[in-house]
Order: sequence, then structure tokens, then C-alpha cells
Amino acid sequence: MNIEGQLTEAQIYKEEIFLADRAVDEIKVIREKNNIPTNHGLRISVKGGGCSGLTYVLAYDENSTDSDHVFELKGQKVFIDQKSMFYLAGTTLDFSDGLNGKGFVFQNPQATKTCGCGTSFGV
Repeated sequence: MNIEGQLTEAQIYKEEIFLADRAVDEIKVIREKNNIPTNHGLRISVKGGGCSGLTYVLAYDENSTDSDHVFELKGQKVFIDQKSMFYLAGTTLDFSDGLNGKGFVFQNPQATKTCGCGTSFGV
């Protein structure tokens, strides 16, 4: 709680993120195919765009910043900036290789709407 006795943002949103085993396997494949050094972390972020208002962004980054949330999940370093963490708290990153296509899937409990193709969301 803060000085006024109100809940802080960290207390309202549980600041965790999860990686499914299939996502970890694909992260390793991408890292190997693209010769990405093992000391680079996976940066997960959110930016404005898409038909539902927000889109997910995945990239590799050599370093975290002072304001990043840094996780070590199943042997993978994950970096999430403070603003994106607000939208990603509680999310599980998975990977699908089904009939509807191949790609990463975000299971985000905060998303109140998603687009038909699954690449954007709204809260």
C-alpha cells in the first residue's frame, strides 16, 4: 500500500508471465536458426495498433533496462518494460502449430476483446 492507504499498481496486477513448453521449444529454434547469442533475452512488449487497439511484439534484446521486469523462465531470459507489464501481467505465451496456422499465442487474462486473427487485443 502507498502512503494514502491505496493499493499500488503492483498489488492490483500480479506481475508474472508464463512460458508454455511449446513456446520455449520454438524460442530455442528461432534463437538457433538466427544465431542469437544465449545471453540475449526475449523482449515481450505491447504497442498500439491492430483492429482491437493493442498488439504484441516479440524481439530479442541484448540488455534489459533499469525499468524492465526481468524473468528467468524455463532457462529463458524475458524482458518486459513497465508499461507493457501492465497489459501482460498473468499472460501465458504459448506456441501453436495447428491447422489455423503456426505462431505464438498469448493467453492474456486481461484481454477483454481480441481480433479474429488473434494478433491484437483490447482491455
